Amino acid sequence: MVHRIRRLVAIMASGLTAGVLSLGLTAPASATSTASPAGVDITGVGIAEPLHLRAETHPSQMAAVIDQVNFLGDAGQSSEPKQADLGPKYTVVVLSGDTPKQTYDLYPKAVGGPRIYRPAKQPDSQQTTAGWFFGRLTMSETLRTSGVPLERQVDTVAGGAGGSERMIPEDALDPAGNIDEAFSGFPRLLLVNVAVVLTITMGLAGIALLIRRRTR
Repeated sequence: MVHRIRRLVAIMASGLTAGVLSLGLTAPASATSTASPAGVDITGVGIAEPLHLRAETHPSQMAAVIDQVNFLGDAGQSSEPKQADLGPKYTVVVLSGDTPKQTYDLYPKAVGGPRIYRPAKQPDSQQTTAGWFFGRLTMSETLRTSGVPLERQVDTVAGGAGGSERMIPEDALDPAGNIDEAFSGFPRLLLVNVAVVLTITMGLAGIALLIRRRTR
């Protein structure tokens, strides 16, 4: 009996391992499946000459631009926006050596937040799934620091992918003002609490007195 149980456990473990390995082998590649991208080219509105960002000369800018598109999956995240809501388009081409591999259209000023479009036809002659994606909130600043003529955005919250830009009000950055406001309401809150306690106490005293009279 023990031998059969051990054999069953071994079979289950081997099956689970094979399943995990098969998942790892069939997992979809990332948006930038190039093993080590050598650079990116950027073209678009307001750019007279294509921007050439290479790993040797602009490593940080190149990595930041690739980070804007390396999270895309197989299926798009959103429906196709209206053309009037997209704003200026900037095309990013990822290269391996001197060979273009992937291309993406970035819309940092789209209504509702940055958007990305991945064409089905890619420069390496391979077909992929066309789709629209929500871009990272840092797209505009990333492109600007890479040389794209965009206005600076100091109120964009860094991190993550999203569909809209989050704005930080100036008064939210004033901790002293927030503390003063919080303490200014403290006496009022204290008086309300005292009133509630007194009301409950008087109510309980009245109930106790009524019960005492009836039990005499």
